[in-house]
Amino acid sequence: MKKNITNKKALIALAIGGFGIGLTEFVIMGILPDVAKGLHIGISQAGHFIAAYALGVVVGAPLLTSFANKMDSRKMLLLLMGWFTISNTVSGFSDSYYTLLVARFLSGLPHGAFFGIGAVVAGKLAKEGKSAQAIAVMFSGLTLANVVGVPIGTYIGHQYNWSMSFYMVGLVGVLAVSSIFLWMPKLVSEPKEPSINHQKVIKNGELWALIALTTIGTGGFFAWYSYIAPFITDVAGWPEYMVGHAMILAGLGMVVGNFLGAKMAEWFAPLKAVSISLGIMVAFLLFNSLFAFNPYVVLVMTFLIGIASFTVATPIQMAIINTSKGNEMLGSSLNQSAFNMGNASGAYFAGLPIALGYGVVYAGIVGAVLAGLGVLMAFGIIFYRRYKAFKYRKMAVNRF
Repeated sequence: MKKNITNKKALIALAIGGFGIGLTEFVIMGILPDVAKGLHIGISQAGHFIAAYALGVVVGAPLLTSFANKMDSRKMLLLLMGWFTISNTVSGFSDSYYTLLVARFLSGLPHGAFFGIGAVVAGKLAKEGKSAQAIAVMFSGLTLANVVGVPIGTYIGHQYNWSMSFYMVGLVGVLAVSSIFLWMPKLVSEPKEPSINHQKVIKNGELWALIALTTIGTGGFFAWYSYIAPFITDVAGWPEYMVGHAMILAGLGMVVGNFLGAKMAEWFAPLKAVSISLGIMVAFLLFNSLFAFNPYVVLVMTFLIGIASFTVATPIQMAIINTSKGNEMLGSSLNQSAFNMGNASGAYFAGLPIALGYGVVYAGIVGAVLAGLGVLMAFGIIFYRRYKAFKYRKMAVNRF
């Protein structure tokens, strides 16, 4: 039964964890040259640390979520953030390519499980009708990391040593563990997801369709975001220092989009909200590619694309939770794996036309295509649901 009052302190604890996860995921991109120099490796080899983290997310989401049946969610969240804190601190002490590669993989393991379990817990902590807002509060930590944490972490890594950036992540992890321990209640009579229910995920075609939608649709954003630096400098003609400002603009847009997406999930059905968000993203990405030569238009569009990108987060998370009844935590965590697969695939596909010599603006066009495919997939799932409902009603009428 839903509460009449939302547990705000517990939601803030989840947001602090989200802040730490967002910080470690994205700060590596800002300090990559420093890491490469410090470990005496090439920049392309240093890029393996980003891939290792993403692989950890994909592997860890279903693997660690399965342990949620063996302990209550509060203990599981404490375990995940403890793991996160230790592995990121170890990253700072790494002195070779292989030790940091392993540490980054281990750092990524708790990512998907934390957000997957946290999204379900946030919904239970919220009062009636405010589940979307509660999930958005948790994800606000991730968006704020892009606005505040990543620029500070990048500056520290540049000015002092790249290891300091990971020590900073470790400190945030300690704060997250402490806040969860102090503020997160134990959910009384918390129903467990039996292992037999987990097996149903494999047979839930609609759930896998939603996960594919997340991978492809959000890949549209990452196709553009992965190449934001050359968009700003090579195409729009801004000096290099503007890249950092542009990323802050995108981060501010993500903060706005995160809470706007929660409102959209209340105004519309979650999947309809997703289709609207991705449709807007298609328009913004195409407009940005067409007018990328205008330096001021590019900055405005950077903010707007940031908004559109995170209006998707809460609605798609709610759609996954609603579709995976009895498997909510597993389905929710798998969706986080899908986001990271979207990150990797978006960057890859957007890089293809660039490698063929067509220019950076085509990265935005590839992004628009991927987001457009996401819209079509959302419509397909909606129509399939309506067909199922119609068929069920028809069978019920024929029975009588």
